[in-house]
Amino acid sequence: MEIYQIRTLVAVAQQGHLTQAAELLHLSQPAVTAQIKALEEEFGLPLFERFPGGVQLTEAGKLLLPDAENILALARAMQNRAKGLAGEPRGKVKIGTIGVPARLRLGSWLARLREKYPLISAQTTHGISVSVLNDVRKKILDGGFYLGRNPYQNVTTLQLTDIGFCVALPPALAGELANADWKALGKTAWLGLSQFTSLAEITSELWRSQNIAPTIVGEFDEEATLVELVKAGVGVAILAERTAKRFAADGSIALWRGGEIAVRVPLQFIYSADREHDPLIGMLRSSLKTEWDLG
Repeated sequence: MEIYQIRTLVAVAQQGHLTQAAELLHLSQPAVTAQIKALEEEFGLPLFERFPGGVQLTEAGKLLLPDAENILALARAMQNRAKGLAGEPRGKVKIGTIGVPARLRLGSWLARLREKYPLISAQTTHGISVSVLNDVRKKILDGGFYLGRNPYQNVTTLQLTDIGFCVALPPALAGELANADWKALGKTAWLGLSQFTSLAEITSELWRSQNIAPTIVGEFDEEATLVELVKAGVGVAILAERTAKRFAADGSIALWRGGEIAVRVPLQFIYSADREHDPLIGMLRSSLKTEWDLG
């Protein structure tokens, strides 16, 4: 059974005459007759009754006609959708992610991107800010998320929001440091950050601004690791506000000055500056602006 045979069946049923259906379909009458006969043989039952003035559907034909019309409607819908997709942008975008996906609104953003551009597929690579920045510069990634100040002119940034950071304290130090000044905080041990994380520079800048030089314990590169080490009493660290307050709520860590924001840091989407007018980057940028309500 072929679509063209179904189309002929519907045309003959609507016209009630083989010759008129043939003219409508731009076919010869023998060709129309042959197609109807082929369907009848395939179905094993007659579809039309012939009489001198034309043809009319048999009872079986009347029952099958709605199915035939539905098949044609689906075929037309498929054809129209295919024509629409022919002009759609397509390809794969490689995105660098950092930290907690929910903080980046990653799920809702990629869902929005998929809905608006159905032929675009996304591939994410999780890392830390510096590695994402370097891979964007090398064009290994099309774009990515970055926390902190971008030091390169050949990388363009789209600021999404500011993230506040709190000073997280081990519970054992809560009584001593909960309302301490920066001088007292500088005399306690702090968790060190890997030099490849933007949080390392953020922490160092915070220390410089407060004129302290704490003892550094270890070198770590993940927020989840910092949380566990603060819980265990290894040292003090700065944590993103939502993370800090979530763990403070169950008493597993304490917050300096009740969760006062110690520093605010820009969360940005970055891409190579020479791709400013690349349509693919434009799609990422516009969908991010919508997701983050940037106007």
